[in-house]
Amino acid sequence: MARPTMEDVAARAGVSRALVSLVMRGSPKVSDQRRAAVLKAADELGYSPHAMARSLASRTSHVLGVMVSDLHNAFFAEVVDGLDAVATGQGFDLILNTGGRSPARERRALRSLLSFRPAGLALLSPVVPAADIGRAADQAPVVLVARSSRLASVDTVNDDGERGIALAVDHLVSLGHRRIAHLDGGGGSRAAPRRRGYLAAMAAHGLAPRVVASEYTDVAGARAVRGLFGDLPTAIVSCNDFNAVGAISALEEAGFRVPRDVSVVGYDNTSLAALRHVSLTTVDQPRNEFGRLAAEALLQRVRGERTDPVRHLLHPSLVVRSTTAPPGRRAVRPT
Repeated sequence: MARPTMEDVAARAGVSRALVSLVMRGSPKVSDQRRAAVLKAADELGYSPHAMARSLASRTSHVLGVMVSDLHNAFFAEVVDGLDAVATGQGFDLILNTGGRSPARERRALRSLLSFRPAGLALLSPVVPAADIGRAADQAPVVLVARSSRLASVDTVNDDGERGIALAVDHLVSLGHRRIAHLDGGGGSRAAPRRRGYLAAMAAHGLAPRVVASEYTDVAGARAVRGLFGDLPTAIVSCNDFNAVGAISALEEAGFRVPRDVSVVGYDNTSLAALRHVSLTTVDQPRNEFGRLAAEALLQRVRGERTDPVRHLLHPSLVVRSTTAPPGRRAVRPT
């Protein structure tokens, strides 16, 4: 069956196509009686306006493109919730795509999103080079979440990653830990400030640092912690919650107990961390606030309210749960 058109709605309602167009754009120039007749006809026919075609015809888009780095990470879902709340409240729809933590895939995702002629783009923890982001910003307003930028045409929303990791280290030191390792995020977005924060905090406490190469995934967390079995620290600060859960899984599979043998701290405070059987001590980022601020920044650009960049830097906090405790005995790998 053919998709119903605006002409079909006009014929059913007994009005002109131009009037149907006015109704679909939300114009106030239509009487309540005629508006009701058009909407009733559209509902009976199952008609919905084609967002892309409507944008091309009016030269005004009411779509925001969102590129998510990793669909498996709950952090991004909670940021999108904040984006969506503001966008829909202002009459905008979201189109989502994912880059799968790959620069090549992210370039393709950007091209795909831009083909919809969006009013703006929100890029969540992208790993593409700054030049790609700059080219996208030449075509539509861009806001970055969980990534920095020096481009005047790009807005950013981040947390103070150095401070967040320092909170985790300070907490572990207060419990009596001295041998604290950091499973870092490698080349991932915001990994560098977290790494710097760890190194600075360890130096401030007069402790020897131990940075272990890893990534923002559970698989990488498990792999990294297995490399420590020969000389296990008493505490681990992971680059994010997903990584921490992978590390805990590998520790427990090997017979170690968390937190008696090893304390573990995550980063993000996602819904995963709060699950009762996980109960992960973690650094909280206000994910919903990230999304809200990102959407507001985009819409300010779309409405032409400013041209200067905004640089939101939110303050993290520590949420203490069940994966941290004073060090027990020296952990020895079970035989």
